[in-house]
Formats: sequence, structure tokens, C-alpha cells
Amino acid sequence: MTGKEIKEALDRFNVLPSKQMGQNFLIDPNMARWIVSQLELAESDTVVEVGPGTGALTEHIVGVAKRVILIEFDARLAAFLKDRFAGEASVEVHHADGARFDVRQLFPHRPLKFLGNLPYSCGGAILKNLLSRPHPFQRAVIMLQKEVIDRLAATPGSKDYGMLSLRTQVDWIVEPQRTVPPEAFHPRPAIDSTVAIMRPRTESLPAFDRRLFDELLRRGFAQRRKQLKKQLPDGVDWEKISQELGVPTTARAEELDLTKWIALTRACDTHPLKDLPQKSGEIFDVVDEHDEVTGQATRGEVHAQGLLHRAVHVLVFNKRGDVLLQQRSMLKDAHPGVWDSSVSGHLDAGEAYETAAVRELAEEMGIDAKCPPTEIARLKPSAATGWEHIRLYRYEHQGSIRFPAAEIESAMWLPVPVLEAWIKARPEDFASGFRECWKATQR
Repeated sequence: MTGKEIKEALDRFNVLPSKQMGQNFLIDPNMARWIVSQLELAESDTVVEVGPGTGALTEHIVGVAKRVILIEFDARLAAFLKDRFAGEASVEVHHADGARFDVRQLFPHRPLKFLGNLPYSCGGAILKNLLSRPHPFQRAVIMLQKEVIDRLAATPGSKDYGMLSLRTQVDWIVEPQRTVPPEAFHPRPAIDSTVAIMRPRTESLPAFDRRLFDELLRRGFAQRRKQLKKQLPDGVDWEKISQELGVPTTARAEELDLTKWIALTRACDTHPLKDLPQKSGEIFDVVDEHDEVTGQATRGEVHAQGLLHRAVHVLVFNKRGDVLLQQRSMLKDAHPGVWDSSVSGHLDAGEAYETAAVRELAEEMGIDAKCPPTEIARLKPSAATGWEHIRLYRYEHQGSIRFPAAEIESAMWLPVPVLEAWIKARPEDFASGFRECWKATQR
């Protein structure tokens, strides 16, 4: 669409651009075409576009990508988009707020690409909702006011560097590409915009507690001119930590780069399992096909030789009926990085199944089980279960969770229909033992 056609469409649907909603519509078709080219689209791609407006960017995606999911807050524009793309089976329009859209429903469609000419008024909230970890996206192309992009991509010591920079860069590499002048929009904003590419950070980072990381950032940047040592929690040995980090004791928050903030977080973490994804020397009972003990062996021996042994899985549900899943740490020796039961683990030698289930709830999710979990299934050893006799339990929990970063990458509550759609679409995203356990719940 040309600028004239976009203005005519807005008039036809009685859309007066709202300053409160941050509505500035891109009217430069050449710029629109270039922005979409930054997605590097393939025929197999699914694209989620937030704030599509009149479809100035969308029209360059339709017919190229396999599927296009549009999220538009303005009801009139959502109606316009449904009408405009009514004949396109690949296009799905949601009248929804991008800052509140339930990202979980997108996981069955991963891998996804994200596109957004985001409203100035709430672009940050949209990014936080949809691109915070865990997320289903493999690439993002965003356009926001230049000052926000500058903050997202800022480096230590600069005036733009702060909490937003670190919260974003811990998961994404932000690459500003091009400044877009006010005349490319209707109505014209008073400031420049910038287009940026965001790529998921792929290099391995040390395991660290995300909640603690965020708390330390809030403390450190609360008064950015103060020395960091004056803003850390009580009991932190800053003299020792600063030496380990190689920074002066007088350092301020803005002087620490991402790797040093992660190192600081790890130094402040008191969790006993922060460095231990598994212990190869743990002793397990070796059992036969009838689950009778025949001897003992170390964890390493059991897995290397494919010996039959025992394990528990617990599916934790909340009051809404959502099930809690954990994403396994990349440090795990089996199924790293995939999604798994709420908690799972091996039985120590001589340990009872129920005792192990209660222990794993506490160790992996910080859940103090006030009553024993309910056994719901027993699974025989197979290649899919890792040659484990598994007892599967159910537990209901309404409180908070806390997990060791070395064992668990992230956690997420999922509605059961979304989980089932995801398993059907992408079974490889889940540990084989969990898939067997989930099948057992359907019998």
C-alpha cells in the first residue's frame, strides 16, 4: 500500500491515529519492504507481527511465509486486517494487546520470527511480554524510537547502559540497522525511529539464578551514581568479589558488563545446587525387570551400561489446571535443553519412590510438600524412559517456585490443550521420558 492508500484506509475505518496508543503508521513502501527483508524469510517460517496497523509490513510477508499471526490492539484495525486478508488462509488475526498476549499459545508453532513496528507508548512492555525468556522466537526485527533501541544495544560506561540493556542482552544480541526519519510515518512523530535485528544469544553462559540477577540489577541501578558496594544485599563480601571480577571496590553498576553481572549473581547465590546439574558418583540401586534390587552402581555406570534403575516424575498442577514444565539445563548429561516433567530424578540407593518424589519437589522447585504426592501411573523400563522403572505422581501447588540454575534452564506453567498441541506439533522439544509419562496420564 502507498502512503495515500494507507491514509484512505484509516479514513474509511474512522481510525484517527491516537497519540495515547502511540500510533504512527509507516507509509513508506520501500522502507516497509526493506524492514521485512531483515527477517530473512523462508517458505517454512511462521511470523508473529505485533502492531500491524493497516498491514504495511504484512503485505510483504503474505505469500512468502507459511503462516502469519497478527496481533493488533485497535479493534477497528483488527477488523480492517481481517477484511483485507480474508482470502489468505495463512493469515490469522488476533484482536489483542501485545503487552498481555499469552505467548504460551505460540510455542506449538515454533520456531517463530517476530516482527514489530511497535507503539512508542508500550513497545517496552510488548518486548518484555513476548521476548522474555522462555520465548519461542529464533529472530526478531523491531522498530522503536531511536532512544529505546540505543538503550537496548548500549555498552558499559555509556549513558544509555542500564537495566533494560542487561535484561535484554542476557538473552538477545541487539544489532541496530537503520534510522527511520519522521517523514516515513503518518502522523509524523517528533523523533527518529530505529530498526534493529535481535538474535538469540547462543554462546554458553554460566548457569545463574535469573531472579537474583534481576534483583541485583534493580539494586545496582536504583541510584546509578552510587558505588555498587553500597547497594548490594547485606552479607555480600564485595571486597572479595570485586577482586575476583577484576573491578575496583569503588565500581558503579554501569561499569560492569554482562559477564561480570552474571559472575556477581553467581557469587551472591547461596543455593547448594547452583553448580551441580548432576553427580556422576551418585549410587543407585540396579534392579531387574520386576523392579527387584540386584546390586548398586554409580550414576555414570548405570547410564553408560544401560542398567535398569529407578526414577520418579512428578507433574505439578495449579488451581487453573495448568501443568508446570521445566526446561532442562544445557549442562545435563541427558536431554539437555528440552522440556520435561515438573520435577524428575533418580532414587538414591535404598530410597523409597514416594520419598524421592518429595525430595525432588524440594530440590528442583523449592516446593515443600505438606502432603505426599498422589501416584497416578507406573512405567516399565524402555529405551524411551532411559531404562528406568518410573513411578509418576501428581501434586497441586499454588505458591512460588525456585529452581537451581545448574539443573533447570527455565520453567513455565502451561494449559493442558496448549501442551498437547505442542507435543503433537514438535515432539522433539520434549524429553522422551516425559512424553511417555504424559501418554500414561491419558490412559
